[in-house]
Amino acid sequence: MKVVVIGGGASGLMAAYAAASEGHEVVLAEKNEKLGKKIYITGKGRCNLTNDCPPDVFLQNVVRGEKFLRGAVYRFPPRALMQLFEENGLPLKTERGRRVFPLSDHASDVTKTLEKMCRDVGVTILLNTEVLKIDILHSTMRGIITQNGEIFCDFCIVATGGLSYPSTGSTGDGMRFAREAGHTLVPCVPSLVGIETAENIASAQGISVKNCVLTCRRGEKILFSEQGELLFTHYGVSGPLVLTLSAQINRLPPDGLKIALDFKPALDEKQLDARLLRDFSERKNERMKNVVRGLLPQTLGLLVLKAAGVSCEKQANAVTAEERRALGNALKAFPIFPKKLRGFDEAVVTSGGVSLGEIDPATMQSKRVKGLAFCGETLDADAFTGGYNLHIAFATGYAAGSGIDRKFR
Repeated sequence: MKVVVIGGGASGLMAAYAAASEGHEVVLAEKNEKLGKKIYITGKGRCNLTNDCPPDVFLQNVVRGEKFLRGAVYRFPPRALMQLFEENGLPLKTERGRRVFPLSDHASDVTKTLEKMCRDVGVTILLNTEVLKIDILHSTMRGIITQNGEIFCDFCIVATGGLSYPSTGSTGDGMRFAREAGHTLVPCVPSLVGIETAENIASAQGISVKNCVLTCRRGEKILFSEQGELLFTHYGVSGPLVLTLSAQINRLPPDGLKIALDFKPALDEKQLDARLLRDFSERKNERMKNVVRGLLPQTLGLLVLKAAGVSCEKQANAVTAEERRALGNALKAFPIFPKKLRGFDEAVVTSGGVSLGEIDPATMQSKRVKGLAFCGETLDADAFTGGYNLHIAFATGYAAGSGIDRKFR
C-alpha cells in the first residue's frame, strides 16, 4: 500500500518508520527545509523525548485524552521507545523526574536517529514540500496535493503538529485538513505556558521562588495546589508550577479564577507570626522595606508589603498587630490576578485539535474518511511537562503507522 505521511516531526517520523517497517511504500512530505524542526527546541535544545515510567503512571500525567491514549501508550510504552532508540545507535540517560534525554544532550541527535531509521526502512523523504490539500473523493483517500503537484496514495497520515511555536512550521495545517475532511475540531488553546497578570509585578522580574505552594480556586473549588518552583517575569509568572497550572485552566475564563502563592509553606500561620514578631523586635528601628529582606528578595518583599497594605517606609516598631496579620496573610496567600495565558509563540504544546470521538484509538484512523489517520499534536490530547507530550507524539505516530492494515472498531 502506498502511504503518505504529512509532517516530519516526532509523530510523523515515527509513523513513517512504523508504516515502512510493515512493508508499505512510504513517502514523507515535510514543508520545512529540514526534519524535526520542533524537536530541535524541545527540552531547551536537549530533547526530553520521554519519561521513564510505567504506562499507568504515564497516563496519570495526561491532562486530556487519558482513556483514548491508553491503548497506544500500553502498546508502545516509554521503555519500548527507549529500547528502539538505543538499538538504533542513540544512547540515552535518565535525569531528575525520570526525564529521558539523549546522552549527548543534543536534540539534533534524536532527529538524526529518526531520519536514519526511516531511510533504513526505505522511506522517501521530500523536504520543502508543502501539502496544500488532501484529495478525498466519496469519503475515500485519493492522495495529497502539493505545490509541486499531486501524489496519489492509498493512505494518508496527518502529523503536522498543532499551533505552538509556529516558527517551526506548526501553523495549524492539520486542523484545516481535518475540517475539510469533515472532522469536528476542539478549539485550540495554548498549554504549558506562562500567565499574564492583571496587576504589574514586573519589578520582581527574574526572581525564582523555590518550594512555594501555588493554589488556584474557581469559586470554592480547589482546581490546583502544588509545591514547586515559580518564576516572576516581565508579564507575570512562569516556571514549572505555572506551566503545569496552565494545562489545567487553559479552557476556563481567567476572570473566574483566584490564584494564591504561599511563600512560606513550611510555616503555619502561628509560626509565621512568631517569626515576624522576632524579626520586628530584632530590627525595630528599621523600615519595613529592609525588614522584609530577611523573608524574601527585596523587590518581591515590596510587592508583598503592597498587597498587605503596609507602608514600606514604616518602621517595624510602628507596625500594628492588624498590619502584621495582613503581612502574614500576604506571605501565605499572595494574590495573583490572571489576565490571560501567553500565546502559541511561547506555548510548549497545543491543547485542542481533532475530536477524539472521531478517531479510532487503536489505529488513529479517521472514522469519517477511509484511508486517513491523525497523530501527534493534531489530536485533542495533551499532558504535563516531563517528556509526556513528546511520547504521546511517538506513541500515536507508531499506532498510526503500524495500524494501517487494521480496520477501526
